[in-house]
Amino acid sequence: MLPTTRPLSRRIAIGAAVVGAAALLPASPAPATVAPPDTRQQEYTAAAAEFGVPESVLLGVSYLESRWDTNAGTPSTSGGYGPMHLTDVAGLAGGPEHPEHGEDRRGDPARPARPATGLVGPHTDRTGDAPPGGQTLDAAVALTGVDAQVLRAEPAANIRGGAALLASYQKSLAAPTGPASDPAAWYGAVARYAGSDRADAAAAFADEVYRTIADGASRTTDDGHRITLPGRAGIDPQRSWLDRLGLPGKPRPDGLECPRDISCEWIPAPYQAFGDGDYGNHDLSDRPGRQKIEYIVIHDTEGSYDTTLRLVQDPTYVSWQYTLRSADGHIAQHVKGKDVAWHAGNWYVNAKAIGLEHEGFAAQGTWYTEAMYRTSAKLVRYLADRYDIPLDRNHIIGHDNVPGILPANVRGMHWDPGPYWDWSHYFDLLKAPFRGIGLPAAGLVTIDPDFATNRPAFTGCETAGVPCPARGSSSVILRSAPAADAPLVNDIALRPDGTPNTMHISDHGARASAGQTYALAGRQGDWTAIWYLGQRAWFHNPRNNPTAKWTVGLVATPKPGRATIPVYGRAYPEPDAYPAGVPVQAVTPLQYTLAAGQRYAVGNVLPGEYYRATTFDGSSPGDWTVVRGDLRYVQIQFGHRIMFVKADDVQLLPSPIG
Repeated sequence: MLPTTRPLSRRIAIGAAVVGAAALLPASPAPATVAPPDTRQQEYTAAAAEFGVPESVLLGVSYLESRWDTNAGTPSTSGGYGPMHLTDVAGLAGGPEHPEHGEDRRGDPARPARPATGLVGPHTDRTGDAPPGGQTLDAAVALTGVDAQVLRAEPAANIRGGAALLASYQKSLAAPTGPASDPAAWYGAVARYAGSDRADAAAAFADEVYRTIADGASRTTDDGHRITLPGRAGIDPQRSWLDRLGLPGKPRPDGLECPRDISCEWIPAPYQAFGDGDYGNHDLSDRPGRQKIEYIVIHDTEGSYDTTLRLVQDPTYVSWQYTLRSADGHIAQHVKGKDVAWHAGNWYVNAKAIGLEHEGFAAQGTWYTEAMYRTSAKLVRYLADRYDIPLDRNHIIGHDNVPGILPANVRGMHWDPGPYWDWSHYFDLLKAPFRGIGLPAAGLVTIDPDFATNRPAFTGCETAGVPCPARGSSSVILRSAPAADAPLVNDIALRPDGTPNTMHISDHGARASAGQTYALAGRQGDWTAIWYLGQRAWFHNPRNNPTAKWTVGLVATPKPGRATIPVYGRAYPEPDAYPAGVPVQAVTPLQYTLAAGQRYAVGNVLPGEYYRATTFDGSSPGDWTVVRGDLRYVQIQFGHRIMFVKADDVQLLPSPIG
């Protein structure tokens, strides 16, 4: 949601009040007298033994919070620190938010954008329904006697703090304790650890923890520690302990478009007329009967969950289908799948897409929780099955992959969820991992760096020119020659003077992201070139540590005799297709051209379509209908964003180059 010219706010506001639970919790047990552990795995073992928590429960909770990562001591998007996600929301709240949702997210000049009034402002704590785990860092300080800064920054102390919290929750429920106690009896404590304000959200978190315990997990953390949770398939969690938490059990409304195994509620976006022909904040339709849904667009909110909910309920604002909460992955649905929300800034995409807003920030020193990744993946799988959407990066796209509709719009398009969204892990959760086939002769490359160790030197996360914290990224950097000191490539729409793009966090004109597939344009040593925005773009791809996978597919190239062909940001029909009374929407090329000899990976072949929706009641000629013509378009991975070329301008060829 962020503009490329605006510095980021340091503020993170979370919809949780400080809970004075520490005063009610039992005192810390005496420190263990055994020798200090020397590995991260042993730190979990020692903390579990010290506080009487089954090790599998401690590891399972930590995995669902952070995947055992430390994230260099930086907070999550819900103010949680360290492997155990100890929350310090009170210390982070304050000041106004700048979600930047309110530009022309409709992306249709046929109906001029109405300036959004918005309800952006200082966050107001919801003290009446504060979640039980809203400020767990203070409780961990009281239980362990360890300074808050140490609990934030030192993994071993953080793990001890999380174990102490789990033990205190278990004791408050009068449930069995001790490292040898049955993990199944810890369901209530695990559910409370989520910090949820709803029984269904707490249960969904706990169920996912126990699913992780049953399946097992093993991975190397972001700071290089190998941790293993052996699978325990026979555990039958005792869900009756959830009742003792006293959380409200809000009924699930009929017609909610969410899978049953995640927590979801209906908070509708208003459909409201204002007079003088103006209305908001979405459009009615009848998808997929009227128009096929092709895309699911991944956004981040650039604000807290509570603020985002207030915005989507403002009739003068814009809209999206779903908002996901960071702390526990809880979901609110706002717009039915059949209707068109205003979220992507491109009307062609909006009319054929569903938008998901994830509580978070594209650039600030925060990270996305595993709980939110998992519920998002479950929701996307459900939607993909419901609407027959392929699970690939041609259809599951970021807001940063949506093209501008006209040359003047390209520069202002948003770039969330940004380079710190873990696309590879997300597609693993979707059960659609990125796969490679064959050797370089396959002709296509799918970007897929190791997220934890791939740490581009971005700048400007908080202050222009200042390096961002070193952290894992899905992005690879593209250079104009096969050398680490070569200038970055140029995106002519972002830098019309032809100067190279930069490493500023929002300057995405010289990067490719995990899962995106490009046509091979050359190889030299440890460097690979792809066709990108009309030029060769080189990225480091060493054989012993590859950042991409070779694959096959179709490529688009200009038909013989064509020196260049135009590239488009929307796939609209030809003028003759429009009925009387419906203004023709121009098929206007973007700044880019595709030259003879270049190849671009094909993502889809689509009909030229325009959904006409300009009035509240559908009274305008042709309203609430889809205009279709004979023009067909080919979707290609042209740069960081998808774009379109006319099918009549290109030939489609198999990618292998022999």
